[in-house]
Amino acid sequence: MDFTIKKYKELLKSLNEQNYTFQTFREFIEKPDSKSIMLRHDVDLLPYNSLQIANIQAELNIKGVYYFRAVPESWDESVIRQISELGHEIGYHYECLTKTHGDLEAGIKDFENNLIALRKITPVFTICMHGSPMSKYDSKNLWKKYNYRDFGIIGEPYFDVDFKEVFYLTDTGRSWNGDKVSVRDRVNSGFNLNFHTTDEIISAANKGLMPNKIMFTFHPQRWSDNKWIWTKEFIFQNIKNQIKRVFFVKNKNAN
Repeated sequence: MDFTIKKYKELLKSLNEQNYTFQTFREFIEKPDSKSIMLRHDVDLLPYNSLQIANIQAELNIKGVYYFRAVPESWDESVIRQISELGHEIGYHYECLTKTHGDLEAGIKDFENNLIALRKITPVFTICMHGSPMSKYDSKNLWKKYNYRDFGIIGEPYFDVDFKEVFYLTDTGRSWNGDKVSVRDRVNSGFNLNFHTTDEIISAANKGLMPNKIMFTFHPQRWSDNKWIWTKEFIFQNIKNQIKRVFFVKNKNAN
């Protein structure tokens, strides 16, 4: 079984043995290490899953960054504080244009209000777009008119990482090569590497075949050792992937 907590631990341990520096996104932006891994976590749902992952990382002396949405199914102040106290970075997972149906002025107000609220809980220096695959609005378009640096933000992965130099891996679509079902979680990669399963990544890491700079994106609600929860998520994701395939084809034809 892939996408289990057991498999997640195996992945971290294999990467940890390769002498990488595990940096938060803020640390990478400010002073990138020559052999660095960023563990990014998009807390879309089930925040306690993210807390479990954060505790596992802390036990291994590893740091990551956790992006919380400003919606009830993600935003849990107790969880946010606990993850921050473990030494991890907290960021804002914005989806402003989805929520405001493309209205830029309302979107930037939504962004500012949520950022202020999150900063009352913990310091926030980086942000990351939530893909909202079922929406026609791309929240990254907010920055065609505004500048997130005006809000004290120093980095947004889709704008501030050179993915020609940083290898990007995301569990979007419940696989590591799910480009065909990813609507917005896409980058222009400079690497000709393809992994489908976590075991394939572990094998490459153990052989010393992984690039020197890597960003992983995890959606912690997908990772579970509970067979019922795992099966439920597996079925749900397969259905969602089919819907996203239709959505992607429709929008590609429209363009």
